[in-house]
Amino acid sequence: MKFVDFTRISVRGGRGGNGCLSFRREKFIPKGGPDGADGGRGGDIILEAAPGALTLADFEYEKKFQAGNGEPGKGGMKSGGAGNDKIVIVPCGTIVYDDDTGEILADLVEPGDRLIAAKGGRPGKGNAHFANSVRKSPRFAEKGDEGEARTLLLELKLIADVGLVGVPNAGKSSLLGAISSARPKIAGYPFTTLSPNLGVLSVDDQKIVIADVPGLIEGAHENKGLGVYFLRHVERTRFLVHVLDLSAGTADEVIEQWSIIRNEFEAYSNSEESGLPGYHRQDLLLRPYIVVGNKIDLENAAENDMHIRSFMEEQGIPYFSVSALSGEGIPEFIQLIAEYARENQRHEGETRLAPLVVEIQEPRRWRRKLEPVTIIKLGDGAGFRVVHANLEKTLLRYDFEQEDALPKFSRLVKKFRIEERLEEMGAVKGDKVFIGDHEFDFEPDMAGASRSDNR
Repeated sequence: MKFVDFTRISVRGGRGGNGCLSFRREKFIPKGGPDGADGGRGGDIILEAAPGALTLADFEYEKKFQAGNGEPGKGGMKSGGAGNDKIVIVPCGTIVYDDDTGEILADLVEPGDRLIAAKGGRPGKGNAHFANSVRKSPRFAEKGDEGEARTLLLELKLIADVGLVGVPNAGKSSLLGAISSARPKIAGYPFTTLSPNLGVLSVDDQKIVIADVPGLIEGAHENKGLGVYFLRHVERTRFLVHVLDLSAGTADEVIEQWSIIRNEFEAYSNSEESGLPGYHRQDLLLRPYIVVGNKIDLENAAENDMHIRSFMEEQGIPYFSVSALSGEGIPEFIQLIAEYARENQRHEGETRLAPLVVEIQEPRRWRRKLEPVTIIKLGDGAGFRVVHANLEKTLLRYDFEQEDALPKFSRLVKKFRIEERLEEMGAVKGDKVFIGDHEFDFEPDMAGASRSDNR
């Protein structure tokens, strides 16, 4: 399976359904009144962590996700159905960023963790909603709002209990295959492992997930070799296993393998250059670890093993030696991993890099003072542009083919004192006035404004 740990996707919530413009028409019931119902809300895009997903590779082929649109309202006070939510499955350990701002939106760690990545649009109100003692027969209904749209950056950090780390060709893949159910690609040259391999070790009552992290070279924290893309995958592990190649030169040269990895951990943890805004690195030097010397069956390995064991004991570092090829020491090593797994339980605070997002009901909004509009005079006599976010959004809900749309618009004009502001800036009859995507001809009394274009 192809391993992918970074990808970008586009998500869009469903459009809200349009409100209905309808009047009750039945025999023996004259002037039945408005009965147009509201439309249905647009569906949401929901990201959900699931244990069955192991990689982001599926997103290489599908990058755009659209939720269902709400149904329009109907006559007889029949509201439109809500649009279907779109649930997008991601692996456990997926961090979700807003690609435009770099903000971490959620860290989906546990199975079932969810994030509403794009909300559906607000439904339009039917004409029955606007009926009152003054306007008994409103000939106006709203359009539904467009759903929220955004681009997301997904980053996968493996959630493994144990991370096997070491220089290239140290025998990590062979060791993973010897102690777990994994069958990784194994060969005698550097960088055989080009993506993390996962294995499961079943021992006693435990199932321990082990990750074989690709080989790290000196300068990996600067993205040399396979670089920081794989250093990130050891951040969520409970503890680490440093794998040394006992046959690689002298005992000092073997110990140098361990020193290189520890130095890279320190440099990586202290570096502020993450490549991702809002990203926080963990201190890998504080992670519990043991050291295992591999390839004990090869020439000169036994002699190196004695020197390295003495060195590690002086440092107070747990050390073990095995042969992944012959199986020497493997049963004892498995028991050691099981003991360490019991002693080093995973903690919520160590694995979740951002708070789990909980959807909060928006508080009731009380009437607030109106924000004034901004009016910009366009050059070369092109007219005027009225800028006001809420006003522009409101106009998107208007269908100017409906009889009461223009009178309703004129009331908005008076409410925001647009006419007075335009006259102060020198607007005269016939000038073009732009509000959002709508274009109007200015009249001294905007109640009589004519709409010349709806682009």
